[in-house]
Amino acid sequence: MLLFKRPVKTEEQIAAEQAWYGSEKVWLVHKDGFSLATVVKTETGSLPEGKVKIKLEHDGTVLDVDEDDIEKANPPSFDRCEDLAALLYLNESSVMHSLRQRYGGNLIHTYAGPNMVIINPTSAPSMYSEKVMHMFKGCRREDTAPHIYAVAQSAYRNLLTTRQDQSVVLLGKSGSGKTTNCQHLVQYLVSIAGSTGKIFTAEKWQAVYTILEAFGNSATSMNNNASRFSQIVSLDFDQAGQVASASIQTMLLEKLRVVKRPETESTFNVFYYMMAGWAMHTTNKMFYFISNILFVCVCVCVYTQSEDKQKASQQFTKLQAAMKVLGISSDEQKALWLILGAIYHLGAAGATKAGRKQFARHEWAQKAAYLLGCTLEELSSAIFKHQPKGTLQRSTSFRQGPDDVGTGDNSALECLEAMAAGLYSELFTLVISLVNRALKSSQHSLCSLLIVDTPGFQNPKLAKRNRGATFEELCHNYTQERLQTLFHERTFVQELERYKEENIELALDDIESSTSLSVSAIDQASTQIRTLARTDEARGLLWLMEEEALQPGGSEETLLERLFSYYSPVDGESKGPALLLKSEKAHHFLLGHSHGTDWVEYDARGWLSHAKQNPASQNAAILLQDSQKKNISCLFMGRSGGATVLSGSIAGLEGGSQLALRRATSMRKTFTTGVAAVKKKSLCIQIKLQVDALIDTVRRSRVHFVHCLLPKAETSAGDLKVLGGPSSRSGEIDAHGESCDNGLMQLDVCLLRAQLRGSKLLDALRIYRQGYPDHLVFSEFRRRFDVLSPHLTKKHGRNYIVTDERRAVEELLESLELEKSSYHMGLSRVFFRAGVLAKLEENRDIQTRRNITLFQAACRGYLARHAFKKRKIQDLAIRCIQKNIKKNRGVKGWPWWKLFTTVRPLIEVQLTEEQIRGKDEEIQQLKLKLEKVEKERNELRLNSDRLESKVSYSNKHSAIAKKQNKTMTGTIFKCLIIRYSHFAMIVFSGGEWRLKYERAIREIEFTKKRLQQEFDDKLEVEQQNKRQLERKLTDLQADNEEVQRVSQQLKKKCQRLTAELQDTKLHLEGQQSRNHDLEKKQRKFDSEQTQAQEEVQREKSLREKLSREKDMLTGEVFSLRQQLEDKDLEICAVNLKLEQMEAELQDLNSQESKDEASLAKVKKQLRDLEAKVKDQEEELDEQAGTIQMLEQAKLRLEMEMERLRQTHSKEIESKDDEVEEIRQSCSKKLKQMEVQLEEEYEEKQKVLRERRDLEAKLMSTQDQVSHRDVETEKRLRKDLKRTKALLADAQIMLDHLKNNAPSKREIAQLKNQLEESEFTCAAAVKARKSMEVEIEDLHVQMDDISKSKQALEEQLSRLQREKNDLQSRMEEDQEDMNELMKKHKAAVAQSTQNLAQISDLQAQLEEAMKEKQDVQEKLTALQSQLEFQEQSMVDKSLVSRQEAKIRELETKMEFEKTQVKRLESLVARLKENLEKLTEERDQRSASENREKEQNKRLLRQIRDIKEEMAELAKKEAEASRKKHELEMDIESLEAANQSLQADLKLAFKRIGDLQAAIEDEMESDDNEDLINSEGASDTDSEVEDRVDGVKSWLSKNKGSAKNMSDDGSLKSSRSVLQRHFPRYPTECVGRSTYRSRYKHSSYLNDSDGETTA
Repeated sequence: MLLFKRPVKTEEQIAAEQAWYGSEKVWLVHKDGFSLATVVKTETGSLPEGKVKIKLEHDGTVLDVDEDDIEKANPPSFDRCEDLAALLYLNESSVMHSLRQRYGGNLIHTYAGPNMVIINPTSAPSMYSEKVMHMFKGCRREDTAPHIYAVAQSAYRNLLTTRQDQSVVLLGKSGSGKTTNCQHLVQYLVSIAGSTGKIFTAEKWQAVYTILEAFGNSATSMNNNASRFSQIVSLDFDQAGQVASASIQTMLLEKLRVVKRPETESTFNVFYYMMAGWAMHTTNKMFYFISNILFVCVCVCVYTQSEDKQKASQQFTKLQAAMKVLGISSDEQKALWLILGAIYHLGAAGATKAGRKQFARHEWAQKAAYLLGCTLEELSSAIFKHQPKGTLQRSTSFRQGPDDVGTGDNSALECLEAMAAGLYSELFTLVISLVNRALKSSQHSLCSLLIVDTPGFQNPKLAKRNRGATFEELCHNYTQERLQTLFHERTFVQELERYKEENIELALDDIESSTSLSVSAIDQASTQIRTLARTDEARGLLWLMEEEALQPGGSEETLLERLFSYYSPVDGESKGPALLLKSEKAHHFLLGHSHGTDWVEYDARGWLSHAKQNPASQNAAILLQDSQKKNISCLFMGRSGGATVLSGSIAGLEGGSQLALRRATSMRKTFTTGVAAVKKKSLCIQIKLQVDALIDTVRRSRVHFVHCLLPKAETSAGDLKVLGGPSSRSGEIDAHGESCDNGLMQLDVCLLRAQLRGSKLLDALRIYRQGYPDHLVFSEFRRRFDVLSPHLTKKHGRNYIVTDERRAVEELLESLELEKSSYHMGLSRVFFRAGVLAKLEENRDIQTRRNITLFQAACRGYLARHAFKKRKIQDLAIRCIQKNIKKNRGVKGWPWWKLFTTVRPLIEVQLTEEQIRGKDEEIQQLKLKLEKVEKERNELRLNSDRLESKVSYSNKHSAIAKKQNKTMTGTIFKCLIIRYSHFAMIVFSGGEWRLKYERAIREIEFTKKRLQQEFDDKLEVEQQNKRQLERKLTDLQADNEEVQRVSQQLKKKCQRLTAELQDTKLHLEGQQSRNHDLEKKQRKFDSEQTQAQEEVQREKSLREKLSREKDMLTGEVFSLRQQLEDKDLEICAVNLKLEQMEAELQDLNSQESKDEASLAKVKKQLRDLEAKVKDQEEELDEQAGTIQMLEQAKLRLEMEMERLRQTHSKEIESKDDEVEEIRQSCSKKLKQMEVQLEEEYEEKQKVLRERRDLEAKLMSTQDQVSHRDVETEKRLRKDLKRTKALLADAQIMLDHLKNNAPSKREIAQLKNQLEESEFTCAAAVKARKSMEVEIEDLHVQMDDISKSKQALEEQLSRLQREKNDLQSRMEEDQEDMNELMKKHKAAVAQSTQNLAQISDLQAQLEEAMKEKQDVQEKLTALQSQLEFQEQSMVDKSLVSRQEAKIRELETKMEFEKTQVKRLESLVARLKENLEKLTEERDQRSASENREKEQNKRLLRQIRDIKEEMAELAKKEAEASRKKHELEMDIESLEAANQSLQADLKLAFKRIGDLQAAIEDEMESDDNEDLINSEGASDTDSEVEDRVDGVKSWLSKNKGSAKNMSDDGSLKSSRSVLQRHFPRYPTECVGRSTYRSRYKHSSYLNDSDGETTA
């Protein structure tokens, strides 16, 4: 079962797939590739067995083909599948089709299970930018698209998580892009991981690869810029995951390419770069001499085109810049150029033999010696002297000069070639050392990541070259074969062995053997098991070359004969798995690489020279170390001390980090152990040892394989003009290119099929799909994924000790709800299908992120609380300090305080002295203990020294005894030899014995002849039998071959059918896993749905509760507002009464005749009224406070309700679909509610009709009242006129009385009457206005009553519904309560059982504690005995037995401790269960109580609403009563108005009579007035003035009585009185106006208060 993320398919895609499955598409495999076809259904028997009829898709041709030639095709959705393991049908054609489709879309990377497949593009694609790097940073492999950066990220992530070394191995043919991908890997790791202080940058690594490409790459027939050496790039990482140091190890350098190379191929790039670069830098003084002499050299074909020269010059400039970046100084660069120039000049000098070996051109040799810093004699002796004769054989010629100096001795030329190759090897090793010097660091490193890059498979026939492969190409192919063997071992062998160890049965096809057959043909030693039955042991090519080079008559012919005798099939034998064949050409042989899919023809001529050590190559290092040029000698003298067996084999082993030293040590160990120590000086065996070191280094890490595939087989370097040109895989990794052309992005299908078969990718994918590639140890899996099941951790407890890991893992897997087929339990570890562990890791990351978030929240909360607590303590401390400072300021001058401060230190001094004495005593005791311990330690040391001396003495004695034994055996053996020789001398000295001896010899010869004759006869018979058997054998072999052919066909068919069956099984398992996931999602959705429904019900109940509370609060607020308004009205009335009382009080104060008793009484009444007013104000304030509190509570509830609404709005929106079902279920209830609403609506209509009737009556009464108001106004005006006339009459009467008996008291009474009349008038006006206000209040009250009645009716209906719902809920709760009681009873019973168990466990615990104490006592006793035994030096055996007993008792104690812990955990778990049950019971009881209280509250609300309805009915009756009273008041006022009008008429009549009488009296008394005194005259004048005023007022009043207002009449009357009564009336008028103003202002204030209220 594979868990791959697939996008959700649309209906069209599903329909297309179903149509695809119905059509049965297949691939037809043919010679040129494969074609898509459709199987045509035919009748049974119409086609022969094994034949199938198909129809080709591209042209519609119908063909009959074999069943073995077709393979099932995948749906079109898998055409560009990112992982080949996810294919529905896994076969060669489907894999190649997916690769071809992805390659055509510029998708060159593809996952192949755990491996990566990369097809080398023909141009640089735009997929290696820095932006793309950051897309892969920190991602898991499952979350990323296939890319080389994904491999780097996966290796880096594994390195950080497991702290284990990682390695990335690149496999493939030459030119497939291995080195380019290696550069991408290094650049990604350096850029993403970073380094401390940015020591390692992308620029530095770019410079490293620029130098490596210049000195180690060249153009070959398959690649323009091929690596000619193997390298291991090591990146060491520290604890933080940053690059701490780096190094590069190189091996298998093709150093002979300097002097020998195949046709149309070039030497290393640096020579061409240097030639072109020096041509451009002839003005530079440093290179002036060298350039002048080098341009004469004709040993290398220089560029003829200026374009190539310019490119090479640019590469040389880039090389110099790279060296500068790596810190290579100018002197060091100069040394490199001098050595390269010397190699050029040695090639130009040539070699010959004219009596002795010497240079052919001494002038060029002289220049070479000058460049190397030595003399010509030293150079000649280092090359040509100390050469053994006849050891150097003929070889290919070195570069020749213009005069074809080729007639010289070939052995001399080989010495010169060996010197040139040795110089370049030392130069390359130096370059690697300089690079590692720039990369090394002294920082501590934890683990490392290795990237292995080796030259790819070389086959000249693939590049259409008609030549045999060289020995160097064999070495590179051998390295690739060993890496392929490592891939086979890691992918197949280890996995199958692991399955076998864990008892996991896996039905797999027979896995083909690895490449060990072709590898053994190269490096098999004599100790290995022979592969074929031969007369002597089979050995590999490298060992045979070593043996043939040492033998005098050894040659390539004998080498090949021996090799064929060991490994090639013999005539008449079946070919079998043989991978070595003879070639038609002489000195050529064929070797099958990559499981026999890539046959390479090798040319063995001159191969023995590679096995012979030439002293000239060894003298190259000495020559460079002894150079007179300091810049050369200093560089090589530093490396002279470190020369080991690895010199010349592996470069770059020096390093500063611990990991680099460890790698160097392991490689040296490979060269110094076993057979390597014997053959360490053999050149051929060093090749095997280098590869062994490489494989051992990689094998110790976790390996990630990258398969690089070659898209086309085209010649890449057929002309020398491109040999030194710019790199085709130039180090410019950041180059951006557009998508390639369709013509360029095509694949050679045959070549691709051969590479897939050679790499065994399909078998690897099949074992990856069918097996369990991911596995973890039980403990590690439980520890890592225990976070996904917190309930198990909660169940067992945090300190739970796992005794059975397997059982714990099974419980964990069951809790994770994984499908059974997705994992398998082994003996020590759990195995998973591909993708299951990645899914678990993703879930673990999500859960861990959630836990970390909660932990951070808890930590932040704790820190905040801690900080707050600290602030509180600081605040308290500050207050305490302030208080103490204040106290100190207060007592600072107090004498007793001064005395206390002076005495206190003296007391402390006494205390410290006592403490010091106590500490001294403790120190003395500790010193005594220390002395005692030191004495015991010295005694123990003496005892140990004594025992060691005894042991050494016994060892010496045993060694002496052994030596004596050896000498004794030697002497005995010598004596026996002497005695035997003496006996032989005695025997052969006698003549008689000699005669017997001769006779015996003659008999032996005769017997020998007779036996020879018999043997010849038997031999003829056996030969005849042999010929008969050979004929039978040939017949049987032919039959056997036929049977094998049939069996091979059947085996292929069986494999194909089993593969299809396995694909079908995997598809079925995938469908089952998807069904399992869907079931899990369905269960999860159902649980979420039930939770959502419960939340909706809870939300609904909360909303209803809040609405009820809101309605209650609104009702209370409304009632409180009504009460507040009533109180305001009462306060207004009280204020009016208060004003009246104040006015009366003022009146009483103005009256002189009032006594003090009445005044005190009035004041008392005033105080009482003020107290009442204050009480009412306080009550009003309390009511306002309660109203404000209720409003705040209402606002708080509204805010809480709004918050709840906002928090649950999203959930409610997501669950609308679920609510829809509830709505449907409630539709019936709604219909019933609609019927009830219709009934309520009819009742409401009746109430509205009654309301309209009341409003009509109220309007009619209002019209009547308004009509009556106009009439009353008229009547009041008439009353006013009448009262004014009465006032005038009263004034006349007062004057008359004054004339008769004039007094001030009568005048005051008249004044009071006048003011009372005015007051009655104002009171009438005010009564009218108050009646209007009351009428408006009645209207408002009627509206409010109708609204409140309607609201109450609605509330009553709602409460009735809620009551019904509550009753139903109470019934349900009652049922739940019954069930809960049942559960509670069961829980109580269980708790009693648990308590009994707890008591038993406690008893067991006490017994265990007692046993523990007994064991401890025994242990102490045994320890004391042990100490006594040790002190008394008892026998060691007794001590060991006692120690064993002690250990046994300790193990028992530990077991008892574990039992106690387990029992304690069980007790705690039982207690927790009991507490949970009690909590659930309490919650249920509390919920029941809450429901009962809520029911009571609802009943109370219904009762309150009924009471409010009754109060509203009372208020309505009271309002009707007030209305009736007002109507009665209006009628009484009308009667009073009529009486006043009658009185006014009478007053007018009296005023006329009085006016006439006054005129007569005035005329008769004029003279008397003049005679009277001044006082009398004054009174007479005042009376006259008054009479005149009354006359004028009456005349005016008659003219304007109808149109004059009340205020105007008052003002005019006041003005008239002031004008006609200038003295006394002014006082009266002033007082009256003051009172009228006061009354008017109080009235205004009252009215304002009413409006504000």
